[in-house]
Amino acid sequence: MVSAVHADGDDDRIVEDFQGNPADKSRTGGWLAAGLILGAELAEKICVNGISMNLVTYLVRVMNISTSGSANVVTNFMGTLNLLALLGGFLADAKLGRYLTVAISATITALGVSMLTLATTIPSMRPPTCSVNQRQHHDCVGSNGKQLAMLYASLYIIALGAAGIKSNCSGFGSDQFDSSDPKEEKAMIFFFNRFYFCISLGSLFAVTVLVYIQDNVGRGYGYGISAAAMAIAVFIFLGGTKFYRFRKPRGSPLTVIWKVFYLTWRKRKLEYPSDPSLLNEYHNAKVSHTQRLRCLDKAAILDGVDEKQNATWRVSTVTQVEEVKMVLKLIPIWSTCILFWTVYSQMTTFSVEQATVMNRNIGSFVIPAGSLSFFLIITILIFTSLNEKILVPFARKFTHKIQGITSLQRIAIGLVFSMLAMVVAAVVEKQRRTSFVQHGKTISVFWLVPQFFLVGAGEAFAYVGQLEFFIREAPERMKSMSTGLFLTTLSMGFFVSSLLVSVVDKVTNNSWIRNNLNKGRLENFYWLLAVLGVINFLIFLVFANRHQYKVEVFSSSSDDQEEIEMKERIDGGV
Repeated sequence: MVSAVHADGDDDRIVEDFQGNPADKSRTGGWLAAGLILGAELAEKICVNGISMNLVTYLVRVMNISTSGSANVVTNFMGTLNLLALLGGFLADAKLGRYLTVAISATITALGVSMLTLATTIPSMRPPTCSVNQRQHHDCVGSNGKQLAMLYASLYIIALGAAGIKSNCSGFGSDQFDSSDPKEEKAMIFFFNRFYFCISLGSLFAVTVLVYIQDNVGRGYGYGISAAAMAIAVFIFLGGTKFYRFRKPRGSPLTVIWKVFYLTWRKRKLEYPSDPSLLNEYHNAKVSHTQRLRCLDKAAILDGVDEKQNATWRVSTVTQVEEVKMVLKLIPIWSTCILFWTVYSQMTTFSVEQATVMNRNIGSFVIPAGSLSFFLIITILIFTSLNEKILVPFARKFTHKIQGITSLQRIAIGLVFSMLAMVVAAVVEKQRRTSFVQHGKTISVFWLVPQFFLVGAGEAFAYVGQLEFFIREAPERMKSMSTGLFLTTLSMGFFVSSLLVSVVDKVTNNSWIRNNLNKGRLENFYWLLAVLGVINFLIFLVFANRHQYKVEVFSSSSDDQEEIEMKERIDGGV
C-alpha cells in the first residue's frame, strides 16, 4: 500500500517521488537513497581535500608564491567555497530544489577540476623552476598574470560547484527519512554520523593516495583522478533519481525574512495586542509562538486595513515571524563556531609547511607533507565510530534522549579539542625550531601528529554537532539555506585565518611568519589562536546555555502551549 511521507508534520509539503506522486515509503528514501546521494558528497570531498590539503606546497614550490601568500590563497579558496554554500542553499530552497541544485553543482565541479588538471599540466601555465639557492635569495621568477588567472579561475569554479553540493547533500539525504516515523527518526540521527564517516573516507583517500600521486607522479594525474571521480558521481546521482523522495521548494526564504523585518519596522508604532492569539493566523501556526524577540511580533499585528485588503505584504503570519526568530536564534551559536575552523585551517597551511622542513623519511620512503592530514582524517573516522557505537548509546542511558548528547554539547567538546590542539602545536613548533637552530637537528615529522589528532577529534564532534544543529533547528522551508549558514562558519574561519595572518605579518613586521620557518616565530601565532579559543569558548557557553531547542506544533491550545514551554525549559541550553 502506498504511504505518503510528510515533512516534519508539515501537511502542505507532501513528499513526492520523481514523477510527482506521493512517495511510497517502501520504494523510496531510506538508506539506499541516502547512500546514492552520499556519492556526490564523497566525490566532492575527494576533489576539494585532494586540492586544499596539498595546494600550499604547489603554490610555494612550483608557483613561487610566498609562504604567507600561499596560506592566504588556500584559506581564501576554502573560505569562498563555504561562503558560496549560502548561495547554493538559497537557490535550492527558493527555486531549484535540492536535487537539481546538487546535479548542476556536481557538473560544475567536474568542469572546474578538469580545468585545474590542465592548469597544472601545461608547462606554460607554470613559472620557471626555482633552485634552492634562488629560493633562499628570493631570486625566483614569480607567476605571471596569465598563469595565476588560469589557476584562480579553476579554483573558484570548483568553489562554486562544491558549494552547491556541500549545502544540499546533507539536507537532501535527511529528506530520505520521515521524522514522524520512530524507526526512520532513529535512522536519521545516525545518518549525520555515517554521512560524515563516509565523506571522511573520501578525505582519507585524497590525503594519502591523491597527495602521493600529486607529489611523485604529477599534479595533472592527481587532479585528473579527482575529475573522473566527480564525473562518475554525477552519473550515479542521476541514476538514483527514481529512489529519491523530493520536497518542492517553497519560494525564497529571504523573502520571508525581509518581509518580517520590513513589516516590523513599518508597524513599529502599533501597540501589541492584549493577547498573542490576536496575531495573524495564530491558531493555524505550524510553529509555537514564543516571547523571545517579541518586537518581531509586530509584523503579524492585524489592523483594519490589513483585514480588509488581505494583502500579502501588509501582514506576516505567526509562522513566518517564528521562522525568522528561529534563524536569528542560530546567529549567536554561529558566531562562536567560526574560530574552530580558523584553527582547522592551520592544518592545511602552516602545519603542512612545518612538515616540509621536518624529517619525513621512513627508510627510503619520504612521506608527502600533505599526507600528514592522514592523521586528521583517521582520527575523525575513529571518533565518529566511537560516537555512534559507544558514546551515544552510553549517554542515552543517562539523558533518556534519543540523540544521547545534544548538538551543542558536541560543539562544546569540539571547541575544547581545538584549544588543546593549538597549545600542543605551539609547544611542538618551539621544540622543532630550537632543535634545528641550536643543535642543527631536524626532528621527526611525527611530532606533528598530536595536533592533527586533536583537531581531528574536535572536528568529529564539532562538524557533526554543527551540521545537526543548523539542520534540525532551522525552519523547514529554510533547511538548505541553514546548511549554507552552517558552512559559512567554515568560510568565516578561513577568512579570519587570512585576516589574522595579514594582521600578524604587519604588527610583527613579518617576524612571526616567514618563508623560512626556522627564522620565524610560528609558535607565537599558535599561542594567539589558543588564547582566542579560550575567550571564544567562554562566550559560547553563555550563548549555549541561553539557547532553547526548536519545538514545532500544530495546535496552539493553552494546554499544548504549557507542554511546549515545559519541554523547551527541559531541552534548553547545552
